[in-house]
Amino acid sequence: MHQESIALRAQLGAWLTPSEVDAQLAARRWQALGSTVIALHNGALTQRQSLWAAVLSAEGPAALAGRTAAEAHGLVGWEPESVHVVIQRGAKVNRIPGVHMKVHESRRFAAADIHGSKSPPMVTIERALVDAAAWSRSPRTACGLLAARVQQRLTTAERLVEMLSSVGRVRHRKLLARVLVDIAGGAQAVSETDFLRFCARHGLPRPSLQVRHDLNGRRRYLDATFARRDGKAVRVEIDGAAHLVVSSYWSDMVRQNDFTLREKPLLRFPSAYIHADDPVALEQLREALGLRATCQNVVGL
Repeated sequence: MHQESIALRAQLGAWLTPSEVDAQLAARRWQALGSTVIALHNGALTQRQSLWAAVLSAEGPAALAGRTAAEAHGLVGWEPESVHVVIQRGAKVNRIPGVHMKVHESRRFAAADIHGSKSPPMVTIERALVDAAAWSRSPRTACGLLAARVQQRLTTAERLVEMLSSVGRVRHRKLLARVLVDIAGGAQAVSETDFLRFCARHGLPRPSLQVRHDLNGRRRYLDATFARRDGKAVRVEIDGAAHLVVSSYWSDMVRQNDFTLREKPLLRFPSAYIHADDPVALEQLREALGLRATCQNVVGL
């Protein structure tokens, strides 16, 4: 069966009577997964069977969404803790025992949003990534999900921009739009003005700035040099999305090693941290400049 041996009672009705279905359940050859879904075996569910059960448990149209759909499309390193399912506002869901589901109701969701050839039913990778970012409480996590797209080449920044423009008002919308421009290598990546405003907002001294560009003339990252009160210099690099590319990352490591060997402080931050006013970046800058005695522990994505 193309549904990994998971079916709705209504689907089985095309071949069996209700009493015949109940007989299979009573004999424990099959097992009921809630009130509407049945597994055509009596063992533990595989991961794909759990995904099918989650989608079938919801009144249609329904589809895998967010990180769950992104993982099914091939995203690596952002495994979800729950099975994310998107449904239309007001649709009913019959929970599946043993499957931790996170159901998202959406006024903007329709059957047309479901990928045409993937199974179980899931939204497109663009919708999955934008939704996953918007559903993230942490701005850093939201940015990281989109940056992962660059590393893993699952879609294009242009397609994500188009999707973001169609979803309406969502959490982190302004931040995600700026990060996508940065990912695309646009001229509106973190600029001199952006970083100076970041410093002014948080009471940091004004640094001297130098914008770097790639071979095509596009802004890729920003160099900033702060003068400490004791006369020492602290250099900061703001990395754009291009630095996620392996060859760029290796070059950056060599350059950073060179500064370390010469005992010259060098801090590096992804541009998304500046866009998002990330508190960890701020604390590290304050510590490096001697403005804060201790730095908070770095919180993971």
